[in-house]
Amino acid sequence: MKKILFIAIVFFSLNTNEANAQKNVSSQNYTTALGVKFYPGAISLKHFVNGKNAIEGLAYFWNHGSRITGLYEIHGDINNAAGLKWYVGPGAHVSFYNTKYGGGGSAIGLDGVLGLDYKFKGAPINMSIDWQPSFEFGNNYYYDNYNRFAGNWGGFAIRYVF
Repeated sequence: MKKILFIAIVFFSLNTNEANAQKNVSSQNYTTALGVKFYPGAISLKHFVNGKNAIEGLAYFWNHGSRITGLYEIHGDINNAAGLKWYVGPGAHVSFYNTKYGGGGSAIGLDGVLGLDYKFKGAPINMSIDWQPSFEFGNNYYYDNYNRFAGNWGGFAIRYVF
């Protein structure tokens, strides 16, 4: 699974239009960005489908398992703060828990996201910080309560802009 995700990301990256990448570097808007998100540790791919709406895919890996999340984000400008946007939106995830740490199983969940996104002008760097609460359903044996609210997801992301 990890190899397929890595190959897909590399293929997508290599097929990115060079002219579009150059335009994204010099402006404070961007179309696609790839990087990492810290908590607990994820690969993040964010793509704007139009000027205000983006989709973000997250692949989390940590010592208790893995989690694949998809988010739909609605962005809005912040007055007098060029390059800075707020965003909010819904999403969903699937989690796989590791039996090595006393649990095991899988779960699906509903997510929300609320955050800030910043693109540096003149540099191919994007950063964001967000909160991503979720509600999880499934046979997750790691936690005592199988259906649970988790308010500790989200974090700081840094991405390379294409």
